Amino acid sequence: MVVTEDIGVPSWDLYELSIPCTVFGKPQPDLADPWYDLRLCGTGERRQDSSAIETGLSLRTRHGLDDLVGADTVIVPSVPDPCVDEGRPLPRALLTALRHAHDAGARMVSLCTGAFALAEAGLLDGRRATAHWMHTAQLAARYPKVGVDDSVLYVDDGDVLTSAGLTAGLDLCLHLVRRDLGAHVANQLARRMVVPAHRPGGQAQFIDLSVPAADEGSLGPVLDWARTHLDQPLTVEDLARRAAMSPRTLHRRLQAATGTTPLQWLLTQRLGRAQSLLESSDLPIEKVGELSGLGTANNLRHHFLKQLGVSPSDYRRAFPRTAPEPPLPA
Repeated sequence: MVVTEDIGVPSWDLYELSIPCTVFGKPQPDLADPWYDLRLCGTGERRQDSSAIETGLSLRTRHGLDDLVGADTVIVPSVPDPCVDEGRPLPRALLTALRHAHDAGARMVSLCTGAFALAEAGLLDGRRATAHWMHTAQLAARYPKVGVDDSVLYVDDGDVLTSAGLTAGLDLCLHLVRRDLGAHVANQLARRMVVPAHRPGGQAQFIDLSVPAADEGSLGPVLDWARTHLDQPLTVEDLARRAAMSPRTLHRRLQAATGTTPLQWLLTQRLGRAQSLLESSDLPIEKVGELSGLGTANNLRHHFLKQLGVSPSDYRRAFPRTAPEPPLPA
């Protein structure tokens, strides 16, 4: 596993760093023997100690980048935030080592923003890949040859695998165990870690469906009105009439403000309303469909599966009630 210690490991990135250590680093002889041989390969000077730096932690590893060549699997758990947000270059030696490891037949894996390293090395060109949904737009814009999918927890493209952020990295690591050692071993390991062996749906269910602030211009009043009447059978004509403009003008203005059509905007709002009701109430699925304007339970289930990749019931189980029920629209 790559550890980019010479340019700093922020403390919040330690989660992705620890996942492969937990899955692959501790022998499980009763499940499979031999287990994995995990080596942490740093991008800087080899040392035994670790010391704190201003941006987080500076880690020194026993192995270096030259140890990546010859590995069966190479994991890049993340890259520093400045490399994602500011375009700071990744170490050239790291990119070269990743290319050499891939050319030597290694299976290449990234967790969260580690996809930026694989993409910069050219290993994602022409492939489908993912990352945390908060970074997928940057990944797609910076690397147009990569088919970025922000709706999935991970992508298995054979010898190159990528995952979304945080816990999705654990999903991918367990998937690797399942590929290598079988479903029984992966399931038993998941039980020991007290996590699901496989989660339903993709990361689309975790994406915030709220509308960007850009829609709060002259369209703000009509959109606010629509949000309080989602349980009614609204049409584009209804919104246009309320906004005192033609349907065509409404379509053009809303497309420019939010990047979506009026009908898609309504569907997004209704899905968001249904998500809120499922998270915060014990209302039956049929009532959730009615109050969100999505109609019957079957219609609600259809839209959830299509847009979020998970059923309403599975969504409710994933987000148990933790807050009081919000007031219903008048």
